Amino acid sequence: MYTLGINAAFHDPAACLVRDGDVIAAAEEERFTKIKHGKRPVPFSAWELPFHAIDFCLGRAGITLPEVDHVAYSFDPRQLLGDRANDATTSIPLHPESDPAWDNLFLSHVYNAPRQLVDGPPLHLAERFRGAKQDGPYRWHNVDHHAAHAASAFLASPYESAAVLCLDGRGELATTSYWRGNGAALESLGRVELPHSIGLLYEEITDYLGFLRSSDEYKVMALASYGRPTHVDDLRQIVHLKGDGQYTLADPRLVQRFGPARRRGEPLTQRHYDLARSLQCVLEETTVVLAAWLRERSRERVLCMAGGVALNCVMNSRLRDRGIFDEIWVQPAAGDAGTALGAALLVDAQARCATTHYQMSHAYLGPSYDDDAIQSFLDWSKIPYRRLDDVADATAEILARNGIVGWFQGGMEFGPRALGARSILASPIDGAMQARLNDLKDREDFRPVAPVVIEEEAGEWFVDAHVAPYMLFVFDVRPERAEQIPAVRHVDGTARVQTINRGQHPRYYDLLQAFKRRTGVPVLINTSFNTRGEPIVCTPRDAVESFWTSPLDALVIGSFLVEKPR
Repeated sequence: MYTLGINAAFHDPAACLVRDGDVIAAAEEERFTKIKHGKRPVPFSAWELPFHAIDFCLGRAGITLPEVDHVAYSFDPRQLLGDRANDATTSIPLHPESDPAWDNLFLSHVYNAPRQLVDGPPLHLAERFRGAKQDGPYRWHNVDHHAAHAASAFLASPYESAAVLCLDGRGELATTSYWRGNGAALESLGRVELPHSIGLLYEEITDYLGFLRSSDEYKVMALASYGRPTHVDDLRQIVHLKGDGQYTLADPRLVQRFGPARRRGEPLTQRHYDLARSLQCVLEETTVVLAAWLRERSRERVLCMAGGVALNCVMNSRLRDRGIFDEIWVQPAAGDAGTALGAALLVDAQARCATTHYQMSHAYLGPSYDDDAIQSFLDWSKIPYRRLDDVADATAEILARNGIVGWFQGGMEFGPRALGARSILASPIDGAMQARLNDLKDREDFRPVAPVVIEEEAGEWFVDAHVAPYMLFVFDVRPERAEQIPAVRHVDGTARVQTINRGQHPRYYDLLQAFKRRTGVPVLINTSFNTRGEPIVCTPRDAVESFWTSPLDALVIGSFLVEKPR
């Protein structure tokens, strides 16, 4: 039985294909179209389905759309129709006198998604969709957005039972939701509804600080380390905790409270740093209170998290350090892209009456290319290259002499983090490397770069470090190691760590071992293989184009090395 999961309503459109409980493939649309985040989260973009990602997922299984049994779309528009939800005479678009015009357009596109899936594929992808009709032969499911988030966390987790916390900007109505997972079932324990949303407050302040909402929130998280929590009391006047898993938000009135908003490109000042730090502090303390309520309500000892806010690795780490739960697991595509995974897993489990669930062991669920395909492209494009006898050893040699390498290996990662399949790698030993990489990627100079470390040695380099394969937690750099890896130590002394073992990615792991043999350091800088405004590379063509249009020193793609003339 095949179940196709789709996220398309807001941002980060994505697709996932599940077969009898196993994830076959998953990918974000942006990697194919080169449009960052796939599209902007505005009402008139809800018609844009992730056709390229769907085509990839179906192609990985060798099937076409009519061979799918279920399609799970991670948004249920009926929740916004009230009494009209089950009215067979409800017409779309709705009448503007009863609903805002933008909502009409948004709901119209969401309601028409089944028709768009059949009639809307681009011409060059149409063959994979041919023969499907609006009414099937598959069964269409509109899945509650937060249920899809919750399923993406619990039904991919290593736990048989767990509490689940979803922190999001918004779904249909929910913004924060609480669940208990057991076996393959999810029980709702409560939710917070619009207009009250800690995620939307973070978005609002991201916009106020001159960054792009629903995109640049991670920049605000990094900026916070440079500030002081001088505005915490002001923000506490906005966020009102009620003690039962509920909270309300007052009108933030940011300009009245904090003065003129920063325009994009204007200099950052201490005022901006301080507001970012204060926001981060209030987010963390709010989440701690909500998690404590959920622990008591659920009686579970472990926690799964999803929703865009769960990508805030500093918040995740503060929650971990408070010890409310014994363990915390965050799904690597925790944002809206991951709802394609969650919707597919949830519908699949329900259709099969499953009692156990899939356990995600890695995130390398996207397109991959073998050496024959890579060599064919390199030959066709007349690019000079050489085949490596020992990829790890040759790459470690380049990194040890301070070269910066584009690293293209195996299946592309699902989620926003590069995890060693589509990465830019560099040595952490030279403190100037962070600035070099920010210049190479045309990034703001306040942004840190992250380390990858051999899993069994993580605790020797980072305080209390444990298994963290998805770069969703921070750890303090050990003081005695700080001078050995200065490039990955953020201004606050932390690093957003990825651990790696050989079972997850053998060639990536072997590279770290080879680098350690040369330098004594089992750590590399790992940042995403892209430049400013571009999604992470997906194909060999993407990798080659990014390599030749940036100051990268070398490209290691499959078993091949491409270098620039010295």
